[in-house]
Amino acid sequence: MFRRHKVTSAIASLAVGASVFFACSDSTSPDLGGTIFGASSAMATGSGRAYITLDRAGKPTELGIALTEAALVGLPTAITEYAFALPAEASATPYKIAAINWQPTGHPPMNIFTVPHFDVHFYTITTAERDAISPADPQFGAKMFRAPSAAMLPTGYTPDAQGIPRMGLHWADPTGPEFNGQAFGKTFIYGSYDGNLIFAEPMLTKAYLESKPAAVATPVKVPAQYAAAGYQPTSYTVSYDVAAKEYRVALTGLTLR
Repeated sequence: MFRRHKVTSAIASLAVGASVFFACSDSTSPDLGGTIFGASSAMATGSGRAYITLDRAGKPTELGIALTEAALVGLPTAITEYAFALPAEASATPYKIAAINWQPTGHPPMNIFTVPHFDVHFYTITTAERDAISPADPQFGAKMFRAPSAAMLPTGYTPDAQGIPRMGLHWADPTGPEFNGQAFGKTFIYGSYDGNLIFAEPMLTKAYLESKPAAVATPVKVPAQYAAAGYQPTSYTVSYDVAAKEYRVALTGLTLR
């Protein structure tokens, strides 16, 4: 009995010592968290910049675009695209470039998206690959309507009737409120080309952004499988940062898939 008690006590002592060691290790490990911004780009009379937020361990949790208040002032009357370089730290995600497409009068479907709004694209392809999505490609039509496998599409999402050069084919959720009698404020779109999902797209009206919404994550439907491994969004956020005086549109809840 004594000998067994002695061994048990020794094990308990080692366990306590180990827990103290690891606790100390955790407290002294470097904090890799923070928000890293890419280069600033002009937009209207203001500017914007892409960013990524990392947790303490250096894992990405949020990928977005931050816009100054003036970026919504003096927007052009014509459809305009604004590109934003991602910071190097965004390489842990599958996304390579980000762009905002300003739609001053909206686009079809009529009476749903035909209001001034922003299409915020996060692409998993390069600019050169985007440029190759062109009617100049003899296989343009076939590639445009070659759908991803069912496992790589979110449940229930359906494609648009036509594709768009330098973008691809848009997929929307027909159960979204904007398709069921409610006014469009914000929604989430996916895009594909040549059998692959190539972008995630928060879409929001100018009026919704100007309302300076609080940062509340909206869950999104996600596919069962992804073509490229990386930190993928499970929600998105459209918000106004009072301290920074910036509007932010972001892919959030990033999860390694």
